Amino acid sequence: MASAQVTGSTVDRVRTDGPAERRGRARDWAEIQERMLVPLYQDVYRQLEVGAATSLLGVGCRSGLALLLAQGRGAQVAGVEADGALREFAAARGLQVGPCGTLARSAHPVPRPAHSLVTVFEQPPVPALVAWSAERTLPGGHLVVAGWGPAEQCESAVVLDVARRHAPPGAPDPFSTAGPGALEALLASSGVRPSGSGRVTCPFAYAGLDSAVRGLLSTGLFDRAEQQAGTALVTKELEEALHPYLRPDGSVRMVNVFRWAVGVKPRV
Repeated sequence: MASAQVTGSTVDRVRTDGPAERRGRARDWAEIQERMLVPLYQDVYRQLEVGAATSLLGVGCRSGLALLLAQGRGAQVAGVEADGALREFAAARGLQVGPCGTLARSAHPVPRPAHSLVTVFEQPPVPALVAWSAERTLPGGHLVVAGWGPAEQCESAVVLDVARRHAPPGAPDPFSTAGPGALEALLASSGVRPSGSGRVTCPFAYAGLDSAVRGLLSTGLFDRAEQQAGTALVTKELEEALHPYLRPDGSVRMVNVFRWAVGVKPRV
């Protein structure tokens, strides 16, 4: 994993598309998909009492909505994000978000080398990413990791199965950290002592089928499937998988459960 991108599943969403395509996906994330995870962000911030005393670093913060919510609670915020188009949207929101290099390099620019709270809302979080984030957590500070809940509690599981069917062997599984204790084990393996956890319902609600497809494709979870099978086929199968969740007014709604865990970095 030494050459893996800092943001774990960012490996999958650093696409080979041209600038216009990447910006289009970034816009779809910022305008359609990102808000679906607001209940997760709010639950974490509420439970950890994020406020004016908090220095928060968002790792893989994408276009920065989670940072904005923390900033609204008085926290000092910064982020790192590999995708340049997503960083542009974060900058347009007035956020300080720097690029990510490989694990052999440091993220830059960030206002301080370590923070009282580091969040990894990327799904799925991977060990190298969590270890990198732990290094940027102050002793006595908190590190949060999050992921999908059990597949049987996520209506989007059947949709994500489109990605699984077409992705090459070894592609990350969105539900790899859904099992009991999996997130806590990631924290412990990075030298962070698990201290709490939570679960929250995140409804994925879209105005229509087109916006649902665009929003889901913007997550990066389908990137490898698109590279293998082509965007046209993946889009077609996504539309078919979404049909059971169409409502009479043409909107789409799926209810999903997400889990998060928090750990405390020991004081030396």
